[in-house]
Amino acid sequence: MYLFIINPKSGNGRSLRTWKRVREALDLKKTAYATLLTASAEEVDAMVTETLDQHDSWNAIVVIGGDGTIHSLLPLLKRTGIPLGVIPAGSGNDTARGFGIPRDPLAALELILTGSARAADLISVAGVPVMTAVAAGFDAQVSENVNGSRYKKICNAVGAGRLAYVIGVLHTLVTFKPGPVSVTCGGQTVSYPSAWLTAVSNVPSYGGGLLINPQAKVDDGMLDVCVVHDCSRLQLLFLFPTVLKGAHVKLPIVTLFRGDTVGIRFDRPRLAQGDGEDVSALPMDFRADPGAIRVFSALSDI
Repeated sequence: MYLFIINPKSGNGRSLRTWKRVREALDLKKTAYATLLTASAEEVDAMVTETLDQHDSWNAIVVIGGDGTIHSLLPLLKRTGIPLGVIPAGSGNDTARGFGIPRDPLAALELILTGSARAADLISVAGVPVMTAVAAGFDAQVSENVNGSRYKKICNAVGAGRLAYVIGVLHTLVTFKPGPVSVTCGGQTVSYPSAWLTAVSNVPSYGGGLLINPQAKVDDGMLDVCVVHDCSRLQLLFLFPTVLKGAHVKLPIVTLFRGDTVGIRFDRPRLAQGDGEDVSALPMDFRADPGAIRVFSALSDI
């Protein structure tokens, strides 16, 4: 039995259109399944738990939606050990991208029905699990601005979710002010007087495909950290096109860290987002959570 969880709001309604195709394929294959429609992270755990209690054996919990919907299920996935299947239908889809999951819904479904789940790490942010990345500073503010914008809906409607984040960078560049930050990793603390952003990653990309930590792997028990610091607004603007291919890591205004624990301290409150969800109230103390969940992946080596 497969449990499909659909967020009707994901991808500006793309999830419902995707579910229609998936449902037709499931019925054709005579596959046993149950469905839940939810747009509220607060209700997901209780609804899914109640549904799981109705059967003894579950092959997978399958999300038709985006990274935010997956984020809301992480505690339950850890608790139950049921594998996660992903059929991407959000705007960013960085979880799907990080696991090599096809964009085509029927190809993603076939992976879930015929493939095998593999162990994957999570990021633990003061005990809260995160799948993709925690962005703090400029990048988090970009995400906040994008999520509250009209242009995100327009970009999603034409299948250009990444473009919304590019517009968001320009939008945020005008008002954001960098400041001091200290990063502790591997027992060493490094301070920067003017940092724009820090990103702690479990998968290579965030923000709809920006390769912020291209070396990140979801099964190595390590966290990858990118700090962008000591640069002008113009330099930051020219940096973002290089992030599309991960070429920014060679620039002197970028410093990378790797470790199983990381601590980040700003001189002032900063917006922070994990999987695109607000985690600003949490202490910026991170640890890798190796093999915390299982995920259906198309990659032979994740």
